[in-house]
Amino acid sequence: MKKIMVLSMLVALLSSSCAVVRPGEAGVKQRLGKFSSDVTTEGIVMFNPLTTRIIKESVQTNNLELVLNLPSKEGLSVESEISILYRLHKDKVGKVLQTMGPNYQSIITSVFRSASADVCSQFFAKDMHSGKRADIELTIQEKMSEFLGPQGIVIEGVLMKSIQLPRGLSVSIEQKLQAEQDAMRMEFILQQAKLEADRKIIEAEGERDAQKIIAEGLTDEIIKIRSIEAFNALSRSPNSKVIITDGQAPLLIESQP
Repeated sequence: MKKIMVLSMLVALLSSSCAVVRPGEAGVKQRLGKFSSDVTTEGIVMFNPLTTRIIKESVQTNNLELVLNLPSKEGLSVESEISILYRLHKDKVGKVLQTMGPNYQSIITSVFRSASADVCSQFFAKDMHSGKRADIELTIQEKMSEFLGPQGIVIEGVLMKSIQLPRGLSVSIEQKLQAEQDAMRMEFILQQAKLEADRKIIEAEGERDAQKIIAEGLTDEIIKIRSIEAFNALSRSPNSKVIITDGQAPLLIESQP
């Protein structure tokens, strides 16, 4: 019985003095409140449960989602859903926890607010809804990385989603886009009409040139030859014929037998 109790105590002590760090995690020892610089990224970590504990944090890419009002250059407020993609540098997990604490996400949020206010105030509200949005996102990411990178937090991306422009500005942008589409449509119609007009001109010029060539080629001699050929062809017909001529070009009237 005593052996069983001793064995149970040993098992309990062993289980309380080791921790398993899974893939995608980083474990760091906190001994008497101070974090160790040694980080375990996978496997079993042994420690003294009386003085030490193991703090485990994810080192995978995390998504911090926010909904914020961003200022614009003209002083408008643009509501946007933000995704901040970040991860902890595996070799600096202890430093992050030591300097920022376990609620380091609030620090990331504060840094984003400052960086976004600085960057977005340099752009017009419509820019956040156009191709310049990628430039805004990249500039915010770079500013956040300047502060958070040395602290052990890697900012992998800043994404601005579901941007809601002020109602009046949104209507103006929609009207402008509609006007641009109408102008493009009208330009297409005019181009098609011009192409059709050019086609008719080319066709008319071709027919005119053909008639001109024919007219220039029909000399009196050719007309006489064609008349004689036609007369010879009709003379071989078994039908009765009436021939009217002025002595130069015969005119044949063919009658049925």
